[in-house]
This record gives sequence, C-alpha cells and structure tokens, in this order.
Amino acid sequence: MLKLVVLTIFLGYAYGCGVPTYLPNLSRVVNGEDVRPNSWPWQISLQYEATSGWGHTCGGTLITENWVLTAAHCISSRTYRVFLGKHNLKDDEQGSIAISPEKIIVHEKWNSFFILNDIALIKLAEPVPLSDKIQPACLPADGALLSNNFPCYVTGWGRLYTNGPIAENLQQALLPVVDHATCTQRDWWGTQVRTTMVCAGGDGIVSGCNGDSGGPLNCQAANGNWEVHGVVSFGSGLSCNYEKKPTVFTRVSAYIDWINEKIINN
Repeated sequence: MLKLVVLTIFLGYAYGCGVPTYLPNLSRVVNGEDVRPNSWPWQISLQYEATSGWGHTCGGTLITENWVLTAAHCISSRTYRVFLGKHNLKDDEQGSIAISPEKIIVHEKWNSFFILNDIALIKLAEPVPLSDKIQPACLPADGALLSNNFPCYVTGWGRLYTNGPIAENLQQALLPVVDHATCTQRDWWGTQVRTTMVCAGGDGIVSGCNGDSGGPLNCQAANGNWEVHGVVSFGSGLSCNYEKKPTVFTRVSAYIDWINEKIINN
C-alpha cells in the first residue's frame, strides 16, 4: 500500500497525468500520420552522443517529473540525453528541453536473447518543468489487461516504413490490441510472446518500426486519462508491418511493483 501511495504523490502535479493540453487527433490512419503538435506530451526522444552530434535512438514515456520509462534494449554504454516537449526533431522548438540522466536502471532480469523483461527506467538529473508541452502519462493498474481490439495508439519518430528514413515529426498510428490467446497462436508469434507482453496491430499495414523502440502504447482509460500500457519491444525481422506479426510491447501493468520499488529507492 505504501508504494501505491508514494507513486500517487509523485504524480500529484497541477497538470495531473494523462491529460494533454492539446488533444490528439484520433482519426483512423493507415500508415501513421503526423501528430497534432504536443498532443502526446509524455513522449520523449532518447538521444545518444555521436561525433556528428546528438542522434535519436529510441522513444520513452515521462511518468513522473523526473522519471522516464523506456526499453532495456535501448540502453548501452553510450552517453544519453532525454529530449522532452519535442515535435520536430530537427527544429529548435520553444518549450522543449534536453536533460541528462542521473541514473539508468535496466531490469535485473533483462534477457536480450529471449527479449524478456525489456524495460528500463531513466532518472533525470533534474525534475522537468511541467508545461502545456511536457506532462506525464498515467500508469495502468497493477495487472490490468486490455480486451481484444481495444484501440490504442503507438507514437514515435521511428522509420516511416521498412528501411525508410526516421520521421522528423512525431508520428501516431492506431494499433488495436491483440489478446494473448490470439497473439500466441502458431501462425502469429507463438511461444515467443509471454504473459508479460502485449501485442497490438498485426494487420500487415500499420505497425511500430525501428526507432519507435522504448516508446509508449497509449491507451485511454474510462475516465479519459491516457495510460502507457506498453513499451515498444520488438517486431518482425521481415518487415515492420508484417501480417500476423503485431508489434510486441512490454506490458507495463506487469511491472508496476518493479517501477514503484525503483522510484522509491532511487
């Protein structure tokens, strides 16, 4: 109970969680589309330092004023920064801010071979100033499961198509949830998908792609608030939008205790 109370305190900002100032355009899209600027204000760009400057590598989700949720496979020995309040990665945008990590915590049981426990937390070096462009997403209830075809949205700056360019503007695409019973069928993902994962998409048209990793699966709760139900983990190696190979996400509701424990103790 203490852990739940503490996390509630963390999220008790003036802006609350999961309620964007600029409401997203929720039209049904085919291959993704530019989002309404700042309509997913918890979306971050995880960037690494290179000789030519900073480059986008993964997405992530702001869940408190100084904690970001992303994928374990996004983390290596590179030097990182977290860019918040972004829409166009190339533009110098008012209200956006880059903050260095104070600490990066990769799940202790992250297994890169089986892609298990693909989740990580980034503690920012300083609390981010919340604004109309930077706000946290809500976390789902512990153990929450979404029904088959529940409408969720993947967001990110990943490749616009298989082997294509990284998006300049943040993209969104409708990805209905595929329930565990369907996603684990032999002609879908089979036993590669575990109960700690959630699948979405799989129609052969819409999917996440390289560069979307670590980013959120945004699903709207009954009260209207947006919750991050998934962290982009993996997809088909054949193409980004392969039929019956939906994008697979780490299921956030399976890791609520882990997230709470890390935030409290760090």
